[in-house]
Amino acid sequence: MHENLIVYQIYPKSFCDSNGDGIGDLRGIIMKLDYLSNLGVNMIWLNPIFVSPQVDNGYDISDYYHIDSIFGNQKDLEDLLNEAHKRNIKVIFDLVLNHTSDKHPWFLEAKKSKDNPYRHYYIWADKDEESGNEPNNWASFFGGSVWEWESNQYYFHLFAKEMPDLNWENPKVRQEMVNIAKYWLAKGIDGFRVDAFIHIAKEKDFPNMPDDTHNTFVLAEQYYANLPKVNEWMHEFVEQIKEEYPNTYFVGEASSADALLGHAYTNEKTGFFHSAITFRYFAEDDSVKDNTLPMQYQRGALDFDYLKQAMTEWQQYTFPVLYLNNHDMPRIVTRLAQEGEYRTRVAKLMATLMYLQRGIPYLYYGEEIGMRNVQWQHFSDYTENSAQQFIQKAQHKHYDKQRILSSLSYGTRDTARGMMQWEATPRHSWIVSHAEADYNVEQECIDSTSVLHYYKQLLRLKQTSLFTKGEWALMPTHDGLYVYERYLNDEHALVICNVTSTKQAFESEYVDVILSTLDRITYDGVLAPYEAIVLRRK
Repeated sequence: MHENLIVYQIYPKSFCDSNGDGIGDLRGIIMKLDYLSNLGVNMIWLNPIFVSPQVDNGYDISDYYHIDSIFGNQKDLEDLLNEAHKRNIKVIFDLVLNHTSDKHPWFLEAKKSKDNPYRHYYIWADKDEESGNEPNNWASFFGGSVWEWESNQYYFHLFAKEMPDLNWENPKVRQEMVNIAKYWLAKGIDGFRVDAFIHIAKEKDFPNMPDDTHNTFVLAEQYYANLPKVNEWMHEFVEQIKEEYPNTYFVGEASSADALLGHAYTNEKTGFFHSAITFRYFAEDDSVKDNTLPMQYQRGALDFDYLKQAMTEWQQYTFPVLYLNNHDMPRIVTRLAQEGEYRTRVAKLMATLMYLQRGIPYLYYGEEIGMRNVQWQHFSDYTENSAQQFIQKAQHKHYDKQRILSSLSYGTRDTARGMMQWEATPRHSWIVSHAEADYNVEQECIDSTSVLHYYKQLLRLKQTSLFTKGEWALMPTHDGLYVYERYLNDEHALVICNVTSTKQAFESEYVDVILSTLDRITYDGVLAPYEAIVLRRK
């Protein structure tokens, strides 16, 4: 069990730029290792840093064996690993197993002819005999069909067309992935966050997805997510690696997995990973959204009842990954639409609510200073095709510019990937970012009421045995409260969270205050708006 881990996710392009070229790099991360150590971090997860055309910010890999020059080189990585390990910080890579870039040598060879030995590294199919079109109606996660015409056949891509899916039915592909993992472990990497592993198996007959929406292409997860062969192939993959590197840490991205699948992937007897990251913690109230526009760009109130149910299930079946944000979703203060005084309160509240639960905290860079999504002011700043489609549809419905911009800031992935705010001074960067006078590391280091100061307290408390090893029980409350107990032998603590903008009453026999988002030393049974407090039983 890895119950003492505090994981910090770094989006390298946006973390720290050491040479002034506007792009974060490995040397920049080295410069900030003391900061991370002082925060309480003992593991870093790096988003992809391999050679890539950057169609999807590094998830389209064209060379798994070299560092992309925008981030540095092999020597920089060696230095990062050495310096991190000196500080007892482990480093894990994002490992993309499901697909490569279409510029990868394997694919360049594969598309030369049907007889090329690398053809079978990817998934190909002929035209549908009746229609003469794509083999089926499955939709890509990035829009349109999963099929792209090339060299007299269609190849399969769940994501962008520049990211063809690998054929895991081919044992040579499976061995290539093992070889890649072992290569980096030999260099000193401590483990992997395994990207999109739930999609490596597909229904081989490619049946059409039943659909009554009359859309040309529809998502078909039942045919390409969490299929039985995922377990078989991941067992094989992990076992081969652990024969040589038994201490390798594995966390898998299982975006659509429920708690039972999470258990199947991570339990000690029949699972293969230590942890799994699900995207099923958070749901929103869709009733306030315009269903004629893409839902992802519209903000709905966070459904805390759904979170309670989801967390109860994951606590029952797994030792869960605990997170509030990542590179694919809105930052939590943006999700809860809070500014001013409540922005700081919300950042502290949600960290308390999430990270003192049973499980492993996964922090996303900048959340410890209350960073929000980037607020872009021009439609031209939004380059994703889906964002431009949203703009056109919203304008057609006569939405005003500020309403559209607010939606785009909320729903576009890149707005959650702004530059880390080390100081208030604006700097040149790869992404349009705006420095904030109050929410930056330099300012928060000297402010004892800051989000950063609170995170340090919270993570110290998290490392005590009660909060790493203790049991978890959700307390029955009304909608405005999220309350749970942690207990270990004779130790008991109660975490009380008010998730509303109004005062909430909650009486408790617990009396000793051990942590408070408002620096209280006593508890009177009433919580202020967006307040959290941790009590210990005498």
